[in-house]
Amino acid sequence: MSSSGIDPTFTALPLRRLADAALGRARELGVAHADFRLERVRYQTLTVRDAVLQDASGYEDLGLCVRVIHRGAWGFASGVLLTTDEAIRLAEQAVDVAQVAAAMTADPIELAPEPVHADIEWSSAYEINPFEVSIGEKSAVLVDWTRRLRAHDTVEHATADLLQVHENKHYADLHGTRTTQQRIRLQPAFEAMGTHRASGVFDSMASIAPPVGRGWEFVTGDHYDWDTELAEVPELLADKLAAPSVEPGPYDLVVHPSNLWLTIHESVGHATELDRALGYEANYAGTSFATHDQLGKLQYGSSCMNVTGDRTVEHGLATIGYDDEGVETQAWDIVRDGVLVGYQLDRPMAQMTGQRSNGCAYADSPGHIPIQRMANVSLQPEPDGPDTNELISRVERGLYVVGDKSWSIDMQRFNFQFTGQRFFRIEDGKLAGQVRDVAYQATTTDFWNSMEAVGGPQTWQLQGAFNCGKAQPGQVASVSHGAPTSLFRDVRILNTNDEAGQ
Repeated sequence: MSSSGIDPTFTALPLRRLADAALGRARELGVAHADFRLERVRYQTLTVRDAVLQDASGYEDLGLCVRVIHRGAWGFASGVLLTTDEAIRLAEQAVDVAQVAAAMTADPIELAPEPVHADIEWSSAYEINPFEVSIGEKSAVLVDWTRRLRAHDTVEHATADLLQVHENKHYADLHGTRTTQQRIRLQPAFEAMGTHRASGVFDSMASIAPPVGRGWEFVTGDHYDWDTELAEVPELLADKLAAPSVEPGPYDLVVHPSNLWLTIHESVGHATELDRALGYEANYAGTSFATHDQLGKLQYGSSCMNVTGDRTVEHGLATIGYDDEGVETQAWDIVRDGVLVGYQLDRPMAQMTGQRSNGCAYADSPGHIPIQRMANVSLQPEPDGPDTNELISRVERGLYVVGDKSWSIDMQRFNFQFTGQRFFRIEDGKLAGQVRDVAYQATTTDFWNSMEAVGGPQTWQLQGAFNCGKAQPGQVASVSHGAPTSLFRDVRILNTNDEAGQ
């Protein structure tokens, strides 16, 4: 299946009939707002270790839900029976929930206005649906990857994984918006592990391939150079195992997009979610230092820092045509010339602040209510900016950072620490081998204000994650982050071995 249409096995479900039954009953009960979703989300995971298939499993999440605003409060109910009686029952249950919640709701819920989008179909861009490729064919690729990695003397063990999601949603509301959408996404990955025989040091080296809003063609086509990376990773691991431990202190950093995306995610993406900035999201990973009173004032970073939120970029993991509140998705500025100028918001938050929603409502399951979730938040390149080699040439003493690994950030998205897959010394403008045990540490504003230059479009890559968590009960969302290679001055570097011993 290409991206030319919605899966007919989904459109064959009684989407309109169930939506009309639920919404009709909600209208009869006098609600101020009602929306309906019917979703089918398919998941499949393949895992290979040392050329042996360890796991090939999958499941399907299929159900429907009704959300209402009644007496100024939210009501929500979900179920799995695809019948009109169940749709009506869920509408009644959602109203009952709202009636209970009304007594505990201090500020009435209102939604920012949104134009009607009637009978819309949207599908993400892909060529080959991975769910139409046999498990045998997919596992053979992963087995081959681990065999090739283990052919190198350094590699003792190798793993390869493939996560795949096929998501369909039908949305309808009382105002007349009705959308049917489909998204395909996948995350291929591999990792090589080894031990330095003389020192006993154990470590690993992983692929820096991003998860993508593409199909199986990302694995078998020419969208990513798997062959070159599979050949390079064992040598990189061997060099890393033999590398000296870093000397802590201030360094200039040249950061590759495969590492910088995660710093963007944690210190900019989460920090500029409006529900955090307003204090409504506090329990799960905290609020934000970038409070709403600082909009248009906060010097988030240097003048070369321009960050956008974007739910429309092709192949982005958070890309969709219309969000889970019926809002057409958009792209907008979050940081412009280093200054905070925008947030990510859904319709309730938009109404509270006198704005239009920028399409950031999302629920990861028909059993969950939509919440404000992250867009594809990306650092923009300099149109005529330098390439990576030129940025490295500007550094006398520094580190070139490639690939993500672990991270830590406080509950207001302000103090952080990040590690990486590969750290290369830079001496007099040239790479001079790897070092180990490295972490960089800063506050969000100090770090982004230390950014002296961003690379040109030729250095920009769209990276991201499948597993961004938020809310209680917890929800998981996929999100991409684009970044160019970027240069930062005088960043504090820690030796992680030394820190672990304290």
